[in-house]
Parts: sequence; C-alpha cells; structure tokens
Amino acid sequence: MHLFRIPYLILSSLLFLLSCLPSYKQMQTATADVNVLQKFRPAFTVALYNTTVDVVGNHLSGLLLIKKMPDSSTRLVFSNEMGLGFFDFEFKPDGDFKVYSVMKKLNKKSVIKTLRHDFELVLMNTIDYSKATVKTNEGLTYFIFPQTKGFNYYITNPSGEELLRMERASNSKTIVEAVMKNYVNGIPDTIGISHKTFEFNIGLKKIER
Repeated sequence: MHLFRIPYLILSSLLFLLSCLPSYKQMQTATADVNVLQKFRPAFTVALYNTTVDVVGNHLSGLLLIKKMPDSSTRLVFSNEMGLGFFDFEFKPDGDFKVYSVMKKLNKKSVIKTLRHDFELVLMNTIDYSKATVKTNEGLTYFIFPQTKGFNYYITNPSGEELLRMERASNSKTIVEAVMKNYVNGIPDTIGISHKTFEFNIGLKKIER
C-alpha cells in the first residue's frame, strides 16, 4: 500500500461511523462544563503528518508540518515528498491568519477560506468559551460556538472524557465533519476532515519520530 494513501483510508473508515447524524432541531438545552474541551485542544510543538487532500477531482499527498512558533502562533506547511510546497499558513493566537504561500491550483479565496476554517476547527485556537451553549441529543453532549456564519460543534460523550467528533454547520445542516483520535502527549495521531456539500477531504496520520 502506498504510504500516502494511509490517511485517506483512515479518514474513510472513521467518517463511515458518523453516517447517521441526529438533526440539530432535536437537541435539548443542557448544562455541562465547557472547560472539559481544553484537554482536547492539540498541544502541538512540532508534529509531522502524512497527509492527503482531495478537492474537486484533485488529489494531493505529502507531508504536513505543524509547528508552534516562539510568538505562540501555529505554522502549517504542506509539501509533497519531493519538497514542492502546497501551502504555508500561520494561525495567530488572537485569531488572525496569514498566508505565506499557496500553490496556484489552491490559490482561490474560497479554497483558502475553507482550509482556514477547517484547521481552526481542529486547532481549537479561536474558541471563545464565554460564548458557548450546551445541548444534548441521543445521549451526546454538544458544545456549540457561534461563528460569523453558522456554528462550530464539539461533541463529546456524556462524561466529557471523549471527543467524538467536531462539526461546522449552518442552522439546519452539517457542512463539515472532523475527527481527532488517539492522542499521545496531547497530540492526535489521526485527524480527518470531510465536507458534506462538495468534494473536499483531508486525512492526516502522524509520523512517529
């Protein structure tokens, strides 16, 4: 099996388990400590992932470097196995975002905006805990954070010990699903992101060093 197909297969198997999602309209207001989410925020210092990106008929594979910088910003650099750069992004602690470089094929405002929102969802770097609301449905706890458009959902088991999935959604439907699994020293081994309205999937598998 080709090394860089591994993240895609993992992503497919994880997201298959999320195929039957409840309606947001069925959720009930609940009470829970939103601070339980802090333990799921990835504690990146330096991490390297085998990565695949499939976007509207285009397949990219390579290595994604995630690095915490001295100013506490987070740098994401994605390149192929030959060193060709796909993108180089920076996420600031205050929520600002900077594009250092992006390949021509991805250099579209809509694509860059989508990538930004996808990685903000999993980096958990823009969460304002004071604005959270909590709801439940079918035994799961939904921590809900309003965004400029729609909401980000972080969904845990009742005890808050397991982050089952993350979602970005409008008022009525899921737009993006994401999962982070198998944390080691605060860093997830596997990350998967899947869009529901068009073909855009990202799979990451950590390389142990």
